[in-house]
Amino acid sequence: MQQESRLTMEIMQKMITNTGESLSDLSYKKPILLVFLRHFGCTFCREALADIAKRRDSIEEMGTQIVFVHMTDNETADRYFNRYELEGAVHISDPECIYYKEFGLLKGTFTQLFGLQSWIRGFKVGVLEGQGVGPQLGDGFQMPGVFMIIDGEVKESFIHKLASDRPDYLKLVQCCSE
Repeated sequence: MQQESRLTMEIMQKMITNTGESLSDLSYKKPILLVFLRHFGCTFCREALADIAKRRDSIEEMGTQIVFVHMTDNETADRYFNRYELEGAVHISDPECIYYKEFGLLKGTFTQLFGLQSWIRGFKVGVLEGQGVGPQLGDGFQMPGVFMIIDGEVKESFIHKLASDRPDYLKLVQCCSE
């Protein structure tokens, strides 16, 4: 366990945000909601951005900073964050998915990505709710995940079992406050 903590701290120190700070340093200033996204063309990634945008004020009022990890360049990411009213988002570019792997986020299986549940939710979110689908900007097989980090330690996590899973971001933040 101590080896795992040390490894995680080393990785968090290497994870540099678009603002030039390491994830580790940020986590000592305030709790971090670290959101590993699927590629920006993914319907569920777009849903996650919309969900977080709706809850951003509440999350930040609880003293938590949101940090995204994505698989594209920072300029492209900024365009997507702005599109979803997440202007000024703090984020980390990881096109090789190194940090995804270090946090235990694996490549999805066919069922996780394209199974019946994902197809049904994908139709609902993409077509009926209007999130749509876009070009694949990153590894289309990469699974997402969400972590609460305080003082350099992962305190809580949500690891997607299916690409279509929908985390309760407020619940994750609330579990680690106070």
